[in-house]
Amino acid sequence: MTPHTMSVAEAIRTRRTVRHYRPDAIPAAALDALLALAIEAPTSWNLQDRSIVAVTSDEGREGLARATGGQPQPQEAPLMLVFVAEPLSWREDHSDVYEQARRNGAWNDEFVTMFSAASQAFQTDLEERGLLREYAVKDAMIAASYVLLAATEMGLATSPMNGWDEAEVKKVIGIEDRDDLAIALLISLGYPAEERRHPGRRAQERNVFHESYGSPGNTTRGTGQPGPE
Repeated sequence: MTPHTMSVAEAIRTRRTVRHYRPDAIPAAALDALLALAIEAPTSWNLQDRSIVAVTSDEGREGLARATGGQPQPQEAPLMLVFVAEPLSWREDHSDVYEQARRNGAWNDEFVTMFSAASQAFQTDLEERGLLREYAVKDAMIAASYVLLAATEMGLATSPMNGWDEAEVKKVIGIEDRDDLAIALLISLGYPAEERRHPGRRAQERNVFHESYGSPGNTTRGTGQPGPE
């Protein structure tokens, strides 16, 4: 019998935030596959300015439990992923990125020259406006979203965690002295020890608009006129 492969739409609709896990370890092959999918996520200017730290040790997970105020996920899940944003990575050598793009036939020399100069100018402008951290965190969050969906397709449960002490998380993963790095998100992964039901979402009309942002009552599409009372 051919195993069922979950579609992206199914993964989106199926995924729930799980706080309690069985102690079963995640197979190394599954973790490798998951991380390989995570780094496929798009990044601004292809800077790939985000990294992922996989924490499986008892000591590391205990540290993350403290950093998250004693939440159960790091204590119970066999794996925690810490997404690290790298706001200053644009200053580093990216010749390997450009060479890989050349080998893949995605970019030619002319494009690389233009792209490199434009990227530097863009990042310099972000730095002047104090937005480097924000952009790097966005890239890390996109990678985290890929993990949430890929893990669901693989039969794993997840919980994205945003309630933590950044300094404490940095200590756990050995970057307590790195002010140039930022913690974007923590995700717990494992096999669920609970079943979570979908709490539901507001009607699409409450949060989706066309052409311009509108109040809850202004859901008329594209007319510029208020919707019915």
